[in-house]
Amino acid sequence: MSTLQISLAVIGGLLLAMVVAHSAWSARKNLPKQPTPDSVPPPSEPIGEISAGTAPAERQEPSFDQDSGLDALTAMTAPEKKTGLDVLIDVIAPIAVEAPVSGEAALAAMPSTRRAGSKPFAIEGLCVETGIWETPAPGQRYSAFQAGVQLANRTGALNQIEFSEFVMKAQAFADAMDGQPEFPEMTEEVARARELDSFASAHDAQLSFTLRAKHTAWSPGYVQQSASKQGFVAGAIPGRMVLPASQSGHASILGLSFDTQAAMADDPEQTALRELTLSLDVPQVARSEQPFVRMCETAIALAASMDGVIIDDQGQLIRTETMEVIHADLEQLYNTLDGRDMAAGSALGRRLFS
Repeated sequence: MSTLQISLAVIGGLLLAMVVAHSAWSARKNLPKQPTPDSVPPPSEPIGEISAGTAPAERQEPSFDQDSGLDALTAMTAPEKKTGLDVLIDVIAPIAVEAPVSGEAALAAMPSTRRAGSKPFAIEGLCVETGIWETPAPGQRYSAFQAGVQLANRTGALNQIEFSEFVMKAQAFADAMDGQPEFPEMTEEVARARELDSFASAHDAQLSFTLRAKHTAWSPGYVQQSASKQGFVAGAIPGRMVLPASQSGHASILGLSFDTQAAMADDPEQTALRELTLSLDVPQVARSEQPFVRMCETAIALAASMDGVIIDDQGQLIRTETMEVIHADLEQLYNTLDGRDMAAGSALGRRLFS
């Protein structure tokens, strides 16, 4: 073999090696970002601040030290205490009885479903021992009852068909208790329901930011690890994480979601995610939690640490100036809800906007 042939063979081998190396490098570069081995990252400094007239109160970021992770999960999953009927958002029909009724008898007469159409339906008894209206319970005796149905929720206003179903269920319970119900006028209550629904529709707000990867995609594990640094914990649905409220049983402050199928994939770490959604259900979260401030801080921090950008539903970049405008509008919304005695995060507010 001549020197020229040997040289050409060597050059060809080098070129082939370069092609293989470049292909391996490209494949590695295009893999979604993976979580780092250390699962307990150091706390990060807050990035950016949204002014609310006064600076947001300093808070301790959630961590997983000393069972705080378990506390967060307990706060998220603890059953929420049921709130009582309220004339502001419920139709209420008193039911008079001649003699006290046991809780067992009342429970046996309860309707099989707790809804009238799409509206929550409830029956409460006036406890002889405590003098408090409550859901009937075994071992208690009740001197009176009241049936109620919610005037409006996110499905719309109470209509005549739903009101009629409410009357039938309440009457059946009253008959079983040998009681006498007193129903309000249907047309007046339906009109009141429409007015409340109109108010709720005009003052409902569900906000979301989309985080999009600038260059390299993310794996589900990388997203989960990055979000956990901001205090998020796993939600009940695959592909969803939540920032728990400070009070047990209350709605989560923020939600973070990505493709459910990616989270359930056989090998999720090989699944590429390019977008995730950060969401806030405004009426469900107490104003004192400063949810929008925390939403903005979280979005900015995640975008910085994950090499992403914050965009809206139309794909336009969201800047801090836009966040400040939204925040000012939310303060007006909070004031309006407070003035109607349906503050965001309150029992009535959560019921109305559900």
